Amino acid sequence: MTNEELASYIDHTDLKQNATQADLAKLCDEAAQYHFATVSINSCWTKFAAEYLAGTGVGVTTCIGFPLGACSTQAKVAEATQAIADGTREVDMVINVGKLLDDDDEYVKHDIASVVNAVQGHTLKVILECCLLTDEQKVHACKLCVEAGASFVKTSTGFSTGGATVHDVELMRKTVGDACKIKAAGGIHTREEALTMIKAGADRLGCSASVAVVNG
Repeated sequence: MTNEELASYIDHTDLKQNATQADLAKLCDEAAQYHFATVSINSCWTKFAAEYLAGTGVGVTTCIGFPLGACSTQAKVAEATQAIADGTREVDMVINVGKLLDDDDEYVKHDIASVVNAVQGHTLKVILECCLLTDEQKVHACKLCVEAGASFVKTSTGFSTGGATVHDVELMRKTVGDACKIKAAGGIHTREEALTMIKAGADRLGCSASVAVVNG
C-alpha cells in the first residue's frame, strides 16, 4: 500500500482537552499535506477547521458526547446539529455504555437514531468503547448500531482503558458484514499496526501519530 493510499484511511486526530488553535492549525496543515481523509476534533473547533481546510479535499470529523457518551440524547443531537451547521462532514458519537450494559436497547437505539437524523445524511460513526464490553456485548452493540442506521461502528475513544485490537475489528467485521463500515482507533502508532487493522477489516483509522504511521 502506498503512503497516499494509507493516508486516505486516516482521520488525523487531536482530541486533547488542552489543544489550542495553534495545535488545530498544525493538525489541519498536516492533514492537507498528507491528504488524510479528515481531521478528527472536538466540536468547538469545527467551524475553524472547516474554514481552514476549505478547498483542500480534507474533511472534518466532529466528536460529540465525547469521551463518555453519558450525556442526554438531546445534548448529543444539539451538538451534532451545530457541528453540521459549522461545516463538518462526519460525526463520531460515543454510545451510552451504561444504558447498553443495562440492556436498555430502546434507549441505545433511540440515542443513535436521533443523531443519525441530526446529521442529515452525513456519515455517523458510533464509538462502542470495546475495552469496557464483553465480546457478546460488542456484537449486540454492533447490531443496535446497524438497526439505528449508523454508517460506521468504531472501536474506541482512546480515552478509556484500552484502544483498538485486531480481535475487536475482526469481531465487528464478522458481525456487521457489509451493513456498515468499521473504524479502528486508539493506540495505532505504527505503519505495521495500521496495516494490520486494515487487513482485519477496518475501513478507517483514527490516529494522532498519523504522520509517523504514513512515513513508517
